[in-house]
Amino acid sequence: MKELSLNILDIAKNSVKAGADQIEILLAETDELLAVTVKDNGCGMTPEFLASVTDPFTTTRTTRRVGLGIPLFKLASEQTGGTFHIASRDIGSHPEDHGTETGATFFKTHIDCAPLGDVVSSVVTLIQADPDIRWIFIHTMKDRSVRLDTNELKAVLGDVPLNVPEVIAWIGDYLKEQYDHKEG
Repeated sequence: MKELSLNILDIAKNSVKAGADQIEILLAETDELLAVTVKDNGCGMTPEFLASVTDPFTTTRTTRRVGLGIPLFKLASEQTGGTFHIASRDIGSHPEDHGTETGATFFKTHIDCAPLGDVVSSVVTLIQADPDIRWIFIHTMKDRSVRLDTNELKAVLGDVPLNVPEVIAWIGDYLKEQYDHKEG
């Protein structure tokens, strides 16, 4: 994928397919390093499936026999000298504490590091497609932090769905304003 925001979108959609009702997208950035983590409380993966999830020929899809999202995310991080991790607890073995955490670090100064891309559009797309999920987005940088928790929006909006056009537009503007504002 040409932008890391598209990897984030793909991994978060995996969390949706896993039945998660809370998904956290966490970015931590310094001048040299970007850490990306996606955590969910979905059904998780069995240890057997988890062991093979970085293999491109492992997929839960029935329409094709190849799943490239996780393998490409892993490759993108490792090409920069970064690291990749994935941990999961399946609902069958851990009925009270299940879900998956996928994360990677990227050395931003490495020539092979893909740009972060339009992460605001990725987050807005995820909320628009699945407004009933609790989405938590936090991007911590040296000079500012961008945050959004859809439960806080739902508390203010009441019965107004998050995916109505006016709310979606406001969410995008709200995130962009946070990126433009430096703490100080």
